Amino acid sequence: MSVVELEAVSRRFGPREVVAGAALAIAEGESVALVGPSGCGKTTLLQMIGLLDRPDAGRVVLRGRDGWSAPPALRAEMRLRWLGFVFQQSNLIEHMTARENVALPAWRAGASRKAGLAEAERWLERFGLAARAGARAHELSIGEAQRVAVARALVNKPALVLADEPTGALDAGSAAAVMDALLGAEGVAVLVVTHDPDVAARASRTVRMRDGKLAS
Repeated sequence: MSVVELEAVSRRFGPREVVAGAALAIAEGESVALVGPSGCGKTTLLQMIGLLDRPDAGRVVLRGRDGWSAPPALRAEMRLRWLGFVFQQSNLIEHMTARENVALPAWRAGASRKAGLAEAERWLERFGLAARAGARAHELSIGEAQRVAVARALVNKPALVLADEPTGALDAGSAAAVMDALLGAEGVAVLVVTHDPDVAARASRTVRMRDGKLAS
């Protein structure tokens, strides 16, 4: 079963068609690398899949449901429970601990404070960060912060994680650790935008984008 299916998805900014009739299906547990030159529409495509930017045409079907035809409240619920996000910068909340940052989506999904923190602890231990659970976000190294961001994306057990250049600011060792974390969650599909050939090589499939169009 596909986690997400894009059906002729297009997005235009002024006279420029940034995404042109994109069609793509990602299966449960599959990892896909999205590669292509800067400005070709990769981030815009991720934002439409993530229900953050509405397409001008086409459908984004998540787990059999057209995300953009859903009412706003349901769309927000789909985004919270079915999707995880990782960006080039970790975007952690500075005054919160690593543990609290990871627990935040679980709390938003209705988990108690205790249950959310316990689940966060499990993910941090899995990623080798148990000793850093109580550190504030600003006390973490860049690589540690990015692994915390991956844990935060996975804490609600999403069907799909969307990662936009998650290793772009990291050295090779930290990048490998982040990809280990990102690809190691069983049953979770991953769509990762990257310029790094080593990162793309770790995905099960590569999709290329050029001038707003996709080609496997």
